[in-house]
Amino acid sequence: MNKTIVVSGGTKGIGRAIIEKFVSEGFDVVTCARNQKDLDELAHSISQSQIHTFRADLSKIADVKKFVEFVNASVERVDVLVNNTGTFIPGEIHTEDEGALELMINTNLYSAYHLSRGLIPKMLENKSGDIFNICSVAGLKAYPNGGSYSISKFAMHGMSLGLREELKPHGIRVTSVHPGATLTASWEGVDLPEERFIKSSDVADAIWSVYQLSKNSVIEELVIRPQLGDI
Repeated sequence: MNKTIVVSGGTKGIGRAIIEKFVSEGFDVVTCARNQKDLDELAHSISQSQIHTFRADLSKIADVKKFVEFVNASVERVDVLVNNTGTFIPGEIHTEDEGALELMINTNLYSAYHLSRGLIPKMLENKSGDIFNICSVAGLKAYPNGGSYSISKFAMHGMSLGLREELKPHGIRVTSVHPGATLTASWEGVDLPEERFIKSSDVADAIWSVYQLSKNSVIEELVIRPQLGDI
């Protein structure tokens, strides 16, 4: 039986790169996204593997719970969970649009919180598993124009640290992943050369390397930055 990875927001950027990496290593996949066309294209592109896709907007708790039900009905076990769903809206706390905080907390934090709560019981049954929370360097240090995005990522890092302490006695490893500027749709239109960004595939390769460690060890914090530093 193949191992199973669950990735939220798996059709683009870091999420897609993680799926492609783990599929290449023989994993089955369960993922979700808001756009059905993107999900269909993903499924077609990796048809050599068993993949389950589900259309959901994880900024809505009801959709998170539906996705949890879908995962539990589709696979017997969850070996790896990647909380990747997120959105980035630049701005300053005192001037950003009303509702920016709520949107990014719902998308970047509550999605991961409720998805983790829904799937951890499967890991506890098997007394093993890995959780990778895609946080951000914006959750380690505040920066200009970070606004509510930075708030949401600090909060997600806090959740990840809490899960690490809760789950360590149960054989479940938790890693907080902190990418810097990564070449994804969030940076479309920015007038900077491609080499100024992290490749999504580099993040995926780093996560795979962490996963490959013996069960005696865990990388609690994985920080990845562009070679020339933060943008």
